[in-house]
Amino acid sequence: MNPVVVSIFLLLCSNVFMTFAWYAHLKELNDKPWIIAALISWGIAFLEYMFQVPANRIGYTVLSVGQLKIMQEVITLSVFVPFSLLYLKEPLKLDYLWAGVCLMGAVFFMFRVNR
Repeated sequence: MNPVVVSIFLLLCSNVFMTFAWYAHLKELNDKPWIIAALISWGIAFLEYMFQVPANRIGYTVLSVGQLKIMQEVITLSVFVPFSLLYLKEPLKLDYLWAGVCLMGAVFFMFRVNR
């Protein structure tokens, strides 16, 4: 299978865990001491790394570190916006669109063919 496709899939999985580790405690554990939330988030983050590390190792066989980073940021926003809207019930903001436009520019510059 194409290393870029595998890397994207693993980074998608990684970002789902990462987003829950970083933000789900705001909704689910806000009545618990922060140390409890941190320990639970740490456990979830372990699962995130189990996808992220192989994703980057596989991706690095055909992509540069810069390309991997920009790809990961696009995936992060693609996971975070629905999570924020659907799970945390945050309002949709035009800022998400502008952030996406900026990331599209970053993707263009990182993945363009140098002449």
